[in-house]
Amino acid sequence: MNNSMNNSVNSGMTDGADKIAERKRGFSIDLKYIPAIAAILLFFVAYGIGGLLYGDRGFLRLRTFTSIFTDNAYLGVSAVGMTLVIVSGGIDLSVGSVAALSTMLIAYCTEELGMNSSLILCAALAVGSFLGFLMGVLIEKLSVPPFISTLIGMFLARGLCFIISIQSITINDTFLRALGKWKIKLPQNSYINLSVILFAVMLVVGVVVMRYTRFGRGVYAFGGNRQSAKLMGLPTARIQIGIYTFSGFCSALSGVLFAFYTFSGYGRHLYGMEMDVISSVVIGGTLLSGGVGYPLGSLFGIMIYSIILKFISFNGTLSSWWTKIAVGVLLLFFIVMQRFIVYVAGRKRGRT
Repeated sequence: MNNSMNNSVNSGMTDGADKIAERKRGFSIDLKYIPAIAAILLFFVAYGIGGLLYGDRGFLRLRTFTSIFTDNAYLGVSAVGMTLVIVSGGIDLSVGSVAALSTMLIAYCTEELGMNSSLILCAALAVGSFLGFLMGVLIEKLSVPPFISTLIGMFLARGLCFIISIQSITINDTFLRALGKWKIKLPQNSYINLSVILFAVMLVVGVVVMRYTRFGRGVYAFGGNRQSAKLMGLPTARIQIGIYTFSGFCSALSGVLFAFYTFSGYGRHLYGMEMDVISSVVIGGTLLSGGVGYPLGSLFGIMIYSIILKFISFNGTLSSWWTKIAVGVLLLFFIVMQRFIVYVAGRKRGRT
């Protein structure tokens, strides 16, 4: 009888301990989410500080907030594609050059050749996607490292820009100007334009693809461990090529939005854009080692980048180069955080 009582007491204690452990686990945060959460918190802290410092100058006005998106929609679209690339464990250095090529194709074909602007928009997106496809094939079929493959794509796209024209070409096409100037008016003299809407659409597409499709799950598996992904029977070749094709499409669309923003095409457009995009994606919580990343995190990475620009603009005395310094410091911080998280996760796996 005593044994029976002891067993029941021990069983009850075990069940209670299990329930307490489950409750503790319910409140725990997976380590992989910490960089993205840190990026979100950083944005709101920075926005609050901006309000305290420059609230009397209009920092907290709705127009200032919406300009975060209207001024950087082209970066955001490219960041969606870059998120997939970095989650897969790769890198894409061609995004700025492909975007610039889109602006040149649109400007030259509409202004110099008089071609249909709708057709040229589709052609620019097709060219960007094709360049991304070629880079994916180089990586997958010829085992060219992503850094080298996309570097080739960067030189190729930038070179094509200057073959088309060495001059800046102003876009005067009526249809393209109408698209670029179209807007939805909001209170306080603010607005959102077509570029913001297309950015939102691409962000939703990125979230749906990464979270709810076999391709997206394959990207995570591929970035986590390619050999394991192959053993699981995943079509790694198609995933690899698909990732860079999608990134090429996003880069081309980014160029279209930049053409709407500046109404011009120029081979020197968007020099260094790839660094801004990569840093925004990493600050948004995507691990450079692959396997972890979220399009919504990249959104906040872009917003942090824009907030830094707003600080400099509202201050009025700082050089724009402080943007690069601030982004560099944040990038260093988030990379160190990532390495620490990987180290802690490795220690936990070692104990288990």
